Parts: sequence; structure tokens; C-alpha cells
Amino acid sequence: MEALLHAAQRQLQAALDMFLASVADYPGFDPERSYTPKQREPLDAMSDRYLRAFEAALKLFRTWERLREAAPSDTFRDLLLRAEKVGLISSAAHWIALRDLRNRIAHEYLPSELAKIYATMVSDGAQEFRRLRKIVESLE
Repeated sequence: MEALLHAAQRQLQAALDMFLASVADYPGFDPERSYTPKQREPLDAMSDRYLRAFEAALKLFRTWERLREAAPSDTFRDLLLRAEKVGLISSAAHWIALRDLRNRIAHEYLPSELAKIYATMVSDGAQEFRRLRKIVESLE
């Protein structure tokens, strides 16, 4: 089981590195501007990398929970509350908001909403993922 946890850690670290690299290169987004497919590629890559990082984080949380707790959480919220309690995440409420962002990424196409999504990804999402990256490094 420890091997599964280490594999989940490595997967999360790789996903976080990719997402944070995209954030570092974020070109900004103007909802009034028309973008070519080539110009949208970095934005789409960042969105995809956010999704992967979020899912990899959940996989790590679930693997950690299976290894350390007597019974798995019944709900997503319970999983997050456990992760918060041990310091893996800053707050369950924040991660519920990050999950909402994940869901909006997959279904939003209006430029004004995309601007809000990208702004949240590069601020709130990146901040929490940087924090998580440091914690995951310390678990090794």
C-alpha cells in the first residue's frame, strides 16, 4: 500500500509541475478578443492540466485515507474534511470551490466566464496547488 501512496505522490507532483508551468506562462485572456485555435492552445493546456492536477490530488487523498484511516469517507466533503484535519489542504470549503471550478472548466464556453475561470485558476488554484506541492514534497 505504501507503494501506491508513493506512486500517487509522484503522479501528483508531475501534474502540479505541469499545471504550475502553464500558470507561469499564462498569457492573460481578453474576453473581447477573438483567438485563433493556436492562440487558445496554451489556455486549453492550462485548463487540462488543472483538471489533471485536481484529479491527481484526489487520488492522493483517497490513497492516503485508505492507508491511514479505518474506513473510507462516505462523501467527497468527508474526504476533504479529513485532508484538512491532517493539514493536506488549507480548507475543505476551498477545495469544494476548486472542484466547482473543475466542473465549470469542462462546460463553459462564454468568453466572459472563461476569463473568470482562467483568473481563478491562476490565482486561487495555483496558490493552493503550490501549497499542496510543498506538503507532498515533505511527505517523502
